[in-house]
Amino acid sequence: MKKIVVLLSVLVVFLTGCSVYTFETDQFEDNLDYLLSQKANLYNVYYDGYKYYLPKGVSFVEKDDYNALLADQNDNQYYLYVDAISYYHKIENDYQENHDSYYSKLLNYNDKTGYLQIDEVDDKYFIQFVFNYVKIEAFVEEKDLVDSIDNMCYILRSVTFNLSVLESLIGDNVLDYQEEDYNLFKADSSKESYMEVAKRNENEEYSKYLEDEKIDLDY
Repeated sequence: MKKIVVLLSVLVVFLTGCSVYTFETDQFEDNLDYLLSQKANLYNVYYDGYKYYLPKGVSFVEKDDYNALLADQNDNQYYLYVDAISYYHKIENDYQENHDSYYSKLLNYNDKTGYLQIDEVDDKYFIQFVFNYVKIEAFVEEKDLVDSIDNMCYILRSVTFNLSVLESLIGDNVLDYQEEDYNLFKADSSKESYMEVAKRNENEEYSKYLEDEKIDLDY
């Protein structure tokens, strides 16, 4: 009997620590609370100062250290922005829930804060999902809302910063963009919020991939 109990305990730890859960639901709210409340310990993306996990079905289209364009299994594009400066300075989340939005919720799980705001724009849904100083934006159809938000939860909950590395980078002026360039906790009703920041980036690869018609999703 003791051996059975031990084996079951190991199995529970394995399943809770390493599995990617699949939900049979058409309501993204049913998944949101559960996914963000779980502590993640899987990582497959590593940069100086932070790391995170991309779930199965989500791939890079373009990337640099603090911005990325992702594509999911439904060919939806996600714009990801890591605000290491705000994390370093511990900028407080001052997001106010927007009652005019399709969905708006302030988030607080495991001492990490953020928000999820969804707005209907041009027959699609504009998702702005911020958690632990990382923002993901996407335009998706209603049928893809659940999958998209699940994917974002897996990514955002896994983000882990290395403060000592960030201190070195900031001290060496490697991270030289200014805090006022972009306020992570201010939601907008269009995707201009992220795009304006990205367009100011002098990197030629960014100016290329921000034009949708030039993005190759054949990954």
